[in-house]
Amino acid sequence: MDYLKNNLTQIGFTEYEAKVYLALLQENPATGYQLSKKSGVPRSMVYEALGRLSIRGAVLETVEGRATLYSPLPPDVLLDRYEEEQLYMLAGLREGLKKAYQSSNEDKIWSITGQRATYAYAGQMLREAQSEVYAVLNDEDLSALEKEFNAVCERGVSVNALLTGKASLACGQVAYHPPIESELQELTGTLVIVSDNQNALIASSNHETVATITANRNLVLMARQFIWMELFAQRIYTRLGPDFVDQLDPEDQKIFIGLKES
Repeated sequence: MDYLKNNLTQIGFTEYEAKVYLALLQENPATGYQLSKKSGVPRSMVYEALGRLSIRGAVLETVEGRATLYSPLPPDVLLDRYEEEQLYMLAGLREGLKKAYQSSNEDKIWSITGQRATYAYAGQMLREAQSEVYAVLNDEDLSALEKEFNAVCERGVSVNALLTGKASLACGQVAYHPPIESELQELTGTLVIVSDNQNALIASSNHETVATITANRNLVLMARQFIWMELFAQRIYTRLGPDFVDQLDPEDQKIFIGLKES
């Protein structure tokens, strides 16, 4: 029950309100005295919590004899109302924040921390892309952003993806990076998104995801050129025969064989 109490506090309940509401779900109708015993909320505080829950519309009450009885608003009704209120609030907040936001075109290098924040920013870059997207993706990144990539393709934006895992992307120009080379270049935990040759996101994961974001012209060009060259190399590799492989150094042969096997 602790996780339910914690989640209720996340949507605005106090700890006592959460305890009383959860107790009501299990025992109703109930008096304040019964709820105090059931929930562990002191009698001196249980009626205050019930009063706030009543104001929230989270409990129903009736008088029977000289006692006031309480019953919970059904969870589906409660959460549907909260969801509607949150969506309305977020819509207004989104509109207000967008009007207040002044975008900067400075070529600074920014960083964000956290996988969810990184995916959210990458998704926004994909939704705003107009002409082209270059990307390096492992399986986890592709799974998280696949919906956005499919939407980019549907809009007719050119997608060029270098995949370092085994998952597939159903659209755009796609190539698989050789597993050995991915390990050598430490690409297996790297996410790169370059949109419209104007913005770049480069993220790496160790214990925590940290992403670098920039509109710096030189850095964006380098990130795009790296992916372009890798895709170009993959196209060339697929057309080379065994005679070429025999002429390579042993380490390069391993990379080439890894490409063929991938």
